[in-house]
Amino acid sequence: MDGRVIEFVRGLRAAGVRVSLAESREAMMAIQIMGIRDRDLFRETLRATMIKEVASYRVFDELFPLYFSADDPPLQNVYDDLNEGDQNMLRGALQAMSGQLDDLLDWLTSGEGPTKEELERMAEQAGKNYARDHRDAVYVTREMLRDMGFDKLQEKMAQLVEKLLEMGMSEEAIMKILGVMEANQEMLVENMARQVGRQIAQDRAERPEGLQDSDLMGKAFNSLSAAEKLELRQELGRMVNQLKTRAALRRKRGQKGKFDAKSTVRASQRTGGAPFELKFKRNRQKPSLVLLLDVSGSLRETVDFALRLIYELQDQVSKVRTFAFYRTLSEVTHIMTKIDARNDDEIYRPVRAAVDGGPYQTDLGACLQTFHDRHLSAVTGRSTVIVVGDGCNSYNDPRGDLLQDLSRRAKKLFWFNTEDPYQVQDDSDMHVYEPYCDAIFPVRNLRQLSAAVDKILVD
Repeated sequence: MDGRVIEFVRGLRAAGVRVSLAESREAMMAIQIMGIRDRDLFRETLRATMIKEVASYRVFDELFPLYFSADDPPLQNVYDDLNEGDQNMLRGALQAMSGQLDDLLDWLTSGEGPTKEELERMAEQAGKNYARDHRDAVYVTREMLRDMGFDKLQEKMAQLVEKLLEMGMSEEAIMKILGVMEANQEMLVENMARQVGRQIAQDRAERPEGLQDSDLMGKAFNSLSAAEKLELRQELGRMVNQLKTRAALRRKRGQKGKFDAKSTVRASQRTGGAPFELKFKRNRQKPSLVLLLDVSGSLRETVDFALRLIYELQDQVSKVRTFAFYRTLSEVTHIMTKIDARNDDEIYRPVRAAVDGGPYQTDLGACLQTFHDRHLSAVTGRSTVIVVGDGCNSYNDPRGDLLQDLSRRAKKLFWFNTEDPYQVQDDSDMHVYEPYCDAIFPVRNLRQLSAAVDKILVD
């Protein structure tokens, strides 16, 4: 049972539910106390120890029966309730019927059903390996049933009945055969759907980065179709939980701090080295973020995904203050507090409406001046400043001196650059801003953006 619980935890994490190591241990301890005989009590025990958010209940409820259902009920053998003569007639009728449905009719009458290996092979042929979510089991199972010939089963069963009547079988025996076959049909479909769902969930849990292995993660934001944007947004929650888990583990490993050799040596000089007092560097703290976002039209999708990602990770930072700029600059923190970053369809529009500007009117230099005049207190020695933009400034004064001042005041200053380095625009001022950045990260797709945010959580 411990192995199945561990698989279940991996499945939950892969589906976007955050389950820590401590919570996994608590679940194991609770199971030892509460037992596993009462299935409902066992289910509530796991949910109470593993689930922290109401939004995760649905995923838990969907995955639990896939991992902890009773053994798939066996199919019934039609021949057990038939006399020897009827058994021989049924075998003869099935042998006389040739075609692609022979295996299916045999499974439904013999009660053996397809083997696990056969189901896995059929699932792969039906597209299981391309499924992104355990809920895709419905579609994979539907394709498997079609490949098995379920769409023509009723026609084939009618032919079987006609053949058995010709051979002289009684209507009572035929009705008995049909009843068992229909019951087996329902049971086989249920068993297949459950097994396929579990396989998909397990396969997904074994992919370390999940969606990050897909082509969509590497596709440029400005090249995404409406359907692809929606798909990435739906997957964002799972990726956020992966980032949260890694950040939490890094902080846990750093609770005692790193050994600081220089401080240890300096401290020992006061006492001649006896006693020798070990010194450690300060533990990691949650960063305080100040975001400066270029909301010009060409950056629309990048800004949308950046805001969704960062605001989903608010519990991993101590504070977030957000500013939008175009021709003018305005703080939009209050707007973001009213937005559901996971579910709201439109994030960019209200942020864009907070500032003025139009095509080729970006003026970061003037916006930096506004920031210094009105909001400079937002940046302290604990602040990590993130500028999201392409560095283009519509030939206005870039005011690199103001960005330099921000860099000096902040703990770190990073630039999330949406520009293709091989297609530098004429009005780009990145060469002016680059010396004052601690690092510049490309963020032209979701893989790059998630990697950049993950790096920020480390620092």
